[in-house]
Formats: sequence, structure tokens, C-alpha cells
Amino acid sequence: MYTIETENLTKYYGNTRGIENVNLTIKEGEIFGFIGPNGAGKSTTIRTLLNLIFPTSGKATVLGLDIIQDSRKIKQYIGYLPAEVGYYDDMTVRELLEYSARFYDSKEHRISELSERFDLDLSRKIEDLSLGNKKKVGIVQALLHKPKLLILDEPTSGLDPLMQKTFFEILKAENKQGTTIFFSSHNLSEVQKLCHRVGIIKNGTILQVEEMEALRSRLFKKIRISGEIHDLDLKGILHVETKDNGTQEFLFNGDINQLIQKLSKTQIDNLWIEEPTLEEVFIHYYEKEEDQHEHN
Repeated sequence: MYTIETENLTKYYGNTRGIENVNLTIKEGEIFGFIGPNGAGKSTTIRTLLNLIFPTSGKATVLGLDIIQDSRKIKQYIGYLPAEVGYYDDMTVRELLEYSARFYDSKEHRISELSERFDLDLSRKIEDLSLGNKKKVGIVQALLHKPKLLILDEPTSGLDPLMQKTFFEILKAENKQGTTIFFSSHNLSEVQKLCHRVGIIKNGTILQVEEMEALRSRLFKKIRISGEIHDLDLKGILHVETKDNGTQEFLFNGDINQLIQKLSKTQIDNLWIEEPTLEEVFIHYYEKEEDQHEHN
């Protein structure tokens, strides 16, 4: 069963494209990463799925329910963290979370448990909180009722590295208990740590949907070489960069045996062959898409 399924989902703001012909299927129980730079269409996709804005065309279901006709029912089963959270500033953290919990019949111990994990002071007023602490309140609020689907839009902005680690641990635990997670971000390294599959979006259109491991490993390797390297003219070498210490770095998506054979004829001091980061994969996809447009 698919937790989220879209068919040519499109949203225009007047003549300006938000998203166009977005086709996604998110499997039940997976952690799906949705990546792209700011303005790529991530938030528009999410807000359309939540029926906060109406699609121009296309259709979608969430938890098997139509996003427009069954919007109210869908909201009972999801937790949502928007990119920017806004609250009643004069309420305390406890008052806000207890107010939210009443919508879902959540238990008091859930508030205490999550607040403790996120090091939240329940007695403080919302207006006195830092950006990071407001974000933590939003995360706790989204998790309170143990949702079937958790939709997170740029969830780690404002969180320090230690709190991000705690956050990811909690997400993995919730996922193990059956929660499907839709994780939208422009921070590619965190998507790489957490997600099973990833969709890449640019200018409102989906460029690619891949298994995370396939996305990283199928395309190319990251090569670093130190030594007397001259004229490494070989098909599949991309983005060659020479560092100040003389080390050469590049991406390689050719035959690794040919590369090793070529290197065996030169004097090298050291060789590193690594998996590329998702950032490097991401840049590669964008360049491929731009090349295709130029040749069409």
C-alpha cells in the first residue's frame, strides 16, 4: 500500500509554476527524502498534499484518501511540521502542547516523555523561546499523537548538532513502530543519513526518484590521488580539482579497472576510493538535466 500517491499533481500561482506533473509513490513504513534547493517546489508539494492550497490539476491520495474530499479525515492521522512555525506567543509550552493533545486524545505522559528528550522547559512562554526551541516545540507537537504519517518540511533548521542526533534517533524509533516519514530538506547530508529513498525536485518538476544506496553508489566513485599525476585522460572522469597540497580529486563513473590500470603506470603516494556524498550526486543530476535542455 502507498501512504502517498500523486498523479500529475500541478500547482500554478497565476502564471508562475509552483509544481508541475509531480508523480510520487511513498510506500507504507518508509522514510522518504524529498530534496531540492529553496524554491524548488518542496513546500508547495507538501501544502498541496495537506489541502492547505488547491492543486491546479492532477490528483493525490494520502493514506488511501483523496486529498480534497477526505482532507479532514487525513489530518487525524498525520503529524506535520512546517518550515516556519507560528504559535500563540502568550501561551506556555505546556499549555500549547496540552491544547494540541486534546485534538487527538493524546496522553499526558507523551508530552513529558518527548519534552524531556528534546530538553524543553514546559513552563516557558512561547514568545521567550529561541528559534531552535520553537522548532523543538513544533516537532513534539507533530509527534504527540503517534501519527501514521509524519510530514516534515526543513525540520532541522535551528537545531544544534546534538539535538539533530536526538531528533534522528526519535524518527528512526517512530519509523520502526510503523510511522511513514516524508522528510523534505535542502540539507542533503541529513537526508543521506536517514532516508530509504529520495526524490530530487528542481523548478517544480521531479528529476529522479531513487533508492538511497543506488543513488550514491550506482553513478560514480569519488577518487583522491596524491603523487606525480599527469594527464589522466580517461572517459568517465568528472569535476577534476587539484588541491593546494597537490592532491587531485574527481568523480569517476567509468570502468574502475581501466582507472587502476592507468594509475599503475604512474607514481602515486596514496589513493582513496570513496562513495560520493549526496551533495555531489545532486549536483550531477542538476548538470545532467541542464545538458538535456541545452541539447533539446
